[in-house]
Amino acid sequence: MENKFAGEGSGHDWAHIRRVWHMARRLAQASPEADPEVTELAALLHDIADWKFHGGDYEAGPRAAREWLRSQGAAETLIARVETIIREVSFKGLGVATLVSSIEAALVQDADRLDAIGAIGIARAFAYGGHKGRPLHDEAVAPVAHESFASYQQNTAPTLNHFYEKLLHLKERMHTPAARAVAAQRHAYMEAFVAQFLAEWAGND
Repeated sequence: MENKFAGEGSGHDWAHIRRVWHMARRLAQASPEADPEVTELAALLHDIADWKFHGGDYEAGPRAAREWLRSQGAAETLIARVETIIREVSFKGLGVATLVSSIEAALVQDADRLDAIGAIGIARAFAYGGHKGRPLHDEAVAPVAHESFASYQQNTAPTLNHFYEKLLHLKERMHTPAARAVAAQRHAYMEAFVAQFLAEWAGND
């Protein structure tokens, strides 16, 4: 994964994957019932073929993970568990329920979402917006509470809208107490950033 994502510039690089892996492992320490092998493999492979970079193909990630794990001789039961987590980890819009089928999926989803908020999350949001050629902000484009995954996938709004459409809602969507504790501080930092951004944008600071 480090070799595959070297030089990636949208914020979905090896550094992101490494942070999610380390955070999932950290969160798992407070969840002894979680299988560490499944948790770590899913964290490492969760972005192996993200739908955002594969024409919206939501099965690209599970398929790529399956192929790689099979090439390493992994058991089919392990492969199936990792595939399921990869399918469940992505945010799909405010109107789509955050459902996970295992503690391992909850840990990986929490870890991935923690990397989307706070200082790193802010940097990643604007890196991705720049990668997609989106403006920083446009007062004429209102945020949308996407009620379906299809609507969320088709979104092309300015980057600041992403805070209202996703990032500022993630704190309340964490599954584990350990993740909620980390999210509280990162959320507060992000709220302060948005307020400062809007003040500067309006010329009031």
